[in-house]
Formats: sequence, C-alpha cells, structure tokens
Amino acid sequence: MPDRVVKIPGPDHPITIEPNAHRVVVRLGDKVIADTTRALTLREANYPAVHYIPRGDVDMAALKRTEHSTYCPFKGDASYFSIPSGGERSANAIWTYEAPYDAVAQIKAYLAFYPDRVDAIEEL
Repeated sequence: MPDRVVKIPGPDHPITIEPNAHRVVVRLGDKVIADTTRALTLREANYPAVHYIPRGDVDMAALKRTEHSTYCPFKGDASYFSIPSGGERSANAIWTYEAPYDAVAQIKAYLAFYPDRVDAIEEL
C-alpha cells in the first residue's frame, strides 16, 4: 500500500489520496463484498471522501462487469461493475479507473462503491 499522501495541484479542484488507517468493510445484505486494511481515501474538491479498495480485497466473483462507463477530466475513464445479488439497486454500484491519469495512478486496480447501492461501507 502506498505510504504517502498524494496531493494533486489545482486550487479549483484539489484531490488528495492517502492510506486509510482503518479496516473498511463493504456489505450487501448478509454478504461481505469487500474487507480491507489497505484502502485509500480520495478526497476531491467538495465531494464526500471515497474509499478505494484493492481488487484483491474484493469478492470479484460477486461482481459483474457492465458496459457502463464515465469520464472524469481529473482521473480518466471509469469502468463499472454491478452486484447481481443486489438487483437493480446495485446496478453499476462499483467504479474503477483501470488506466487513471498519472496524477492519480495510486487508484489503479482499486474499486470504489456507491454508498446508496450497498447496505454499508464501514470503517472499523
């Protein structure tokens, strides 16, 4: 896990990425979808902080890649996964930057979860 805070310059849209000192657990129903002590926390402008979890700490068998994609001018192209067991509510519940811009390269191979598309994202 990276051991340093990365600050992206830009007074209008600051981004920081830092290791999360807590265990982060993502649950959907009674199933643990992710459990890690290696999460990164990304803070971007005025948005809520987002926990990025290494793929190795996510139950990838519970996910299904979708065709959905989005573009962020600060991070790059995002790909998405759904959690089929969550039904429509969990469609495109997870995003990832598989080829992020160099300034945020730390989040490559990490996944982030929409809090309203899972039952819990806990910091323990």
